[in-house]
Amino acid sequence: MRLAGPLTLRPATLAWLAALAALVLLAGGAQAGTVQVDVSDAAGKPLADAVVFLDSAEARKQVKPLVGVEMAQEKRQFVPGVLVVPVGTEVLFPNRDSVRHHVYSFSPAKKFELKLYSGTPSNPVLFDKSGVVALGCNIHDQMVGWVLVVDTPYYARTPAATGKVQLDNVPPGTYTLRTWHARLPVGAPALEQALTVPATGTATAAVRMTGLQP
Repeated sequence: MRLAGPLTLRPATLAWLAALAALVLLAGGAQAGTVQVDVSDAAGKPLADAVVFLDSAEARKQVKPLVGVEMAQEKRQFVPGVLVVPVGTEVLFPNRDSVRHHVYSFSPAKKFELKLYSGTPSNPVLFDKSGVVALGCNIHDQMVGWVLVVDTPYYARTPAATGKVQLDNVPPGTYTLRTWHARLPVGAPALEQALTVPATGTATAAVRMTGLQP
């Protein structure tokens, strides 16, 4: 009986098998879960414009600044009224009104001033520290806005209709779920609760925000 010799594979076949093995390993390690958060007010009604974000030591390592971010002034209002950005993001403040504005903040997370101007200032504002940044206009007292600077890539703002948000592709682990709203008393911290995200499937949380200002 004649025995066959050792199997010889072509280089192209070996390369294809190596790529396939790498894809299998990558798929096996790319586990992630989903987080669903339901935010309501003191009366239990859906709360719009609440910001939820997940904080952990690992999440802070994944932060990447956004590019091309703007917070405009339109009809003598900040648009959007609440802007959420990761640490390290630069924000432009274009004035799209026919009158000039003077944008400023005295918040510890970012103190800056854009003196009376029209159009778009050439230099953006760098938000390099996490926290709440309250904005005003020295010319128009009714103009108030907020920039929430977060040290995590996992965040979302609740819509008016449902008060619910969903965060996808969150790596498994234990996080601090923080919920913030512009109507919290000045200086009040975001609400906090522990949340464990599974390797697959969905983690859910319900947050009721009491003590909000009118």
